Amino acid sequence: MVHHIRPTGRVHWIGTGMSTGSGLAIVCENASVTLWGRSTDKAEACLARLGLRGKAEVRAYRTQALASELAAGDTVVSMLPAAEHPGLLELALRHEAHFVCSSYTSPLIAEQADEARRRGLVILTEIGLDPGIDHLLAHELVRKARQVTGDRPATVDFTSYCGSNPAVPNEFRYQFNWAPRGVLTALLTPARMIAGSAPVTVARPWEAVATQAVGGETFEVYPNRDSIPFLTTYRFPAEWDVRTFVRGTMRLDGWSAAWKPVFDELDGITDARIDELAEELAARCPTTPTDRDRVVMAVRLRVRTESGSEWCGEYRLDAVGDERESATPRLVSVPLAGGVLAVTHGRVAPGLQQATDRPDQVREWLAFLDRHAVSVTYHEEVA
Repeated sequence: MVHHIRPTGRVHWIGTGMSTGSGLAIVCENASVTLWGRSTDKAEACLARLGLRGKAEVRAYRTQALASELAAGDTVVSMLPAAEHPGLLELALRHEAHFVCSSYTSPLIAEQADEARRRGLVILTEIGLDPGIDHLLAHELVRKARQVTGDRPATVDFTSYCGSNPAVPNEFRYQFNWAPRGVLTALLTPARMIAGSAPVTVARPWEAVATQAVGGETFEVYPNRDSIPFLTTYRFPAEWDVRTFVRGTMRLDGWSAAWKPVFDELDGITDARIDELAEELAARCPTTPTDRDRVVMAVRLRVRTESGSEWCGEYRLDAVGDERESATPRLVSVPLAGGVLAVTHGRVAPGLQQATDRPDQVREWLAFLDRHAVSVTYHEEVA
């Protein structure tokens, strides 16, 4: 039997930036929360912004200060930049605390998996918007396809795209709702995917921009990061010949044309110039209080069997922010809140975990999201 350190129900939420959205309110309603900001003023301002004054304790985040308050069975939630997750995870494990974040599982986090499992501690990652909700939808599509086609030999095309864009298109076809430098760095990161049934590496993701229709609207899409490991995550049957497998970013139609001067400069750019360009772009396209963001996600799976039968399923999410809250932090923080509560209630097994692939749990997750105004629609074609 695997040892499991019993959760205390106390949550240390680290970080008060943009992604700390209304999901924090869900956690505050169901657990004892301490919000750690760069200062207590920042933490108080975050609570005020979310209408949560008095609903959580506040602290100024310092490593030693957090260490002095961590108890065995507490849950640490990292909303810090991804580079800071491993250090915070190390601190959590040292004090026998569970750990949750919405970011991708880095190699440094994965290295701690065996140690966490041995000590009865949970590491829960990839439980936000993308990654997070997209994982749930991909698992559900694979389940539905197998119900229809079984595990017979088939050719398969899978795409999963998500993007946060202006609700009202602007000249630049984009608004910076996270650090401009991060946007530029992501564009400079090579991407891997399956195309034509073979692995393909795209050195400059913007060179692989394609168009995709979602609900009758045309978007531009391009690969992001390394998609190929998720073939294993999503448990595609060995009998499937995967012709296309790509996880990536969705942008408004016209984005690549509007960004061409940026792409021209990115090729061969220096680190110093990246910083300058980031500042220039942020100044050129500032986000104002009246701007609204729009998040669109489309996860699609198409399966064709040797007998000629064809099945296609697609999940879509389309959400626009309002005067109370932008769509992006809501869609990141609500699934994250569900993950935090699953950990604090002892429903997540020790070790490294991501979004579940169990059908009953996927349905529970989607129902949880729907109860908190995060709804997806499903579309299916059978021939």
